Amino acid sequence: MIFGIGLDLVELEQIRQTLERQPRIVKRVLTAEEQNRFYTLSDKRQLEYLAGRFAAKEAFVKAFGTGIGADVSWLDLEVLNEASGRPVMTGPFEGTIHLSITHSDHYAAAQVLLEKRSSDVSTNLDRN
Repeated sequence: MIFGIGLDLVELEQIRQTLERQPRIVKRVLTAEEQNRFYTLSDKRQLEYLAGRFAAKEAFVKAFGTGIGADVSWLDLEVLNEASGRPVMTGPFEGTIHLSITHSDHYAAAQVLLEKRSSDVSTNLDRN
């Protein structure tokens, strides 16, 4: 059963400007494992990678129904890739996190769908 859907779109230029002004954004947004991957990439790929992870984490909190803050922090969420390249997100959600990330020359976007097993979701029928 679908718990929530989130979508986020970021401009690469905004992320680039933020990265130039506040390089610590990398440590604020990316987990240690994500940072390890980030620092192996070319400058262009670093920008796409950071923007994609930023969008993915924003999409997650939209699907989860909170913002980044007390309930969920940037570092509570992690996006790593399978050998095939498929992004996989882990975070504070008991269920399945479906994630898609894309980027173009100017934008990065991510969509998250949170799915719970039907047995984890109570319905009015369960209460009768």
